[in-house]
Amino acid sequence: MNLEILTPERKLYSGDVYGVQLPGVDGLFEVMERHAPLVSALKAGQLKVLRSRAANDTSLFAIKGGFVEVLNNNVTVLVEGAVPVEN
Repeated sequence: MNLEILTPERKLYSGDVYGVQLPGVDGLFEVMERHAPLVSALKAGQLKVLRSRAANDTSLFAIKGGFVEVLNNNVTVLVEGAVPVEN
């Protein structure tokens, strides 16, 4: 599936991924390939990009609040701010 992480300033991430873990306002949740359509609010926290099935093939981002939209195997994350985190 395709993932894009966007801030008001720039596109922070774009690419094909295996899955993504997101800090929803009611708790963490994970989106995988062929997920049902979804729009959800996000709180500040850690977003984890699962680039492949390998356990250590991940990228971490510290995000401020925002929203995520899942539609047709595309995940768009719109956040107020985000920075990469070393893992």
